[in-house]
Amino acid sequence: MEIERWERSEEISDAEKKVIQETWSRVYANCEDVGVSILIRFFVNFPSAKQYFSQFKHMEDPLEMERSLQLRKHARRVMGAINTVVENINDSEKVSSVLALVGKAHALKHKVEPIYFKKLTGVMLEVIAEEYANDFTPEAQGAWTKMRTLIYTHVTAAYKEVAWAQ
Repeated sequence: MEIERWERSEEISDAEKKVIQETWSRVYANCEDVGVSILIRFFVNFPSAKQYFSQFKHMEDPLEMERSLQLRKHARRVMGAINTVVENINDSEKVSSVLALVGKAHALKHKVEPIYFKKLTGVMLEVIAEEYANDFTPEAQGAWTKMRTLIYTHVTAAYKEVAWAQ
C-alpha cells in the first residue's frame, strides 16, 4: 500500500501551489543555511547516504559537516534544484524536465539508490516544519507532502527510464 501511494503523485491545486511558493520564498531566503541543515540531518539520520560523497563520507561530526565547503556547495545545488521546481510549479513540462535531469544524473553518474530521494525529501519537510513552524501550517504541510511525492515520483521515473533504455 505504501509503495503504491508513493508511485503516483496527487494533483497539486492552484491554492496549494501558492502555499508552496509562499512558504518556499521564506525558506529560500536562507537557502544555504537551510540546505546545510537538511543535508546534515539527512547524513546523521541516514549515514549510509554518505557513501555517495567522497568529499565528506568519513565525516561523523555535524560541526565538521557544517564547515565543509563541499557540503555547502551541494546544499546550494539541492536548494537551487528545488527552487527551480517551485518557481516553475505551474509549468509541468519544466518541472518534469528539471527532475528528470536530477534523476538521470543520480542514476547514471552518481549511482544513488532512488530510496534516498524519499528519505531526503522527508528530512527536508522535517527541517522546514521545525525552522519555519509559523509558516508550516497544516495546509502548507499537506501541500508540501504532495510536492515531496511529486519530486520523488519524477526523479524515480527517470531511474526507470534509464533502466529501460539500458
